Amino acid sequence: MNRINKLVLIVLLGCLLLAIRGFEDSLFYDPFLSFFKSTKSNKALPEFESFKLIANIAWRYLMNTTVSLGIMWIVFQKIEILKLATLLYIVLFIALLVTFYFLASSEATGQHMALFYVRRFLIQPLLLLILIPAFYFQKNK
Repeated sequence: MNRINKLVLIVLLGCLLLAIRGFEDSLFYDPFLSFFKSTKSNKALPEFESFKLIANIAWRYLMNTTVSLGIMWIVFQKIEILKLATLLYIVLFIALLVTFYFLASSEATGQHMALFYVRRFLIQPLLLLILIPAFYFQKNK
């Protein structure tokens, strides 16, 4: 695959990640979206349906992960990197989701920063921004 084709595909997949983010209000059930946009540190967490919230976060994580793995494949084109990235995404998903559920279920009023950041790793493709430089560095080492 030549550089122009790679760049076009990466831009298209990047646009897909932006679309997931742009349509988050209509695509996903997440009462924390508006809460974290307008929260004051002393407010209690909003009421939420646990199963529905977890299912929607998992769906969003899967969508972001699929697109992110596509970008990593285009950048590196090595199955070993894709396997390692997939394993990392799975392990981190399980750890972060358990942590998220624990924090959301037992969060004290006004203590929301840990929940905010764990949720951010689940709903946004931050791992892509960490893994690409890490794999690039490892490749060139």
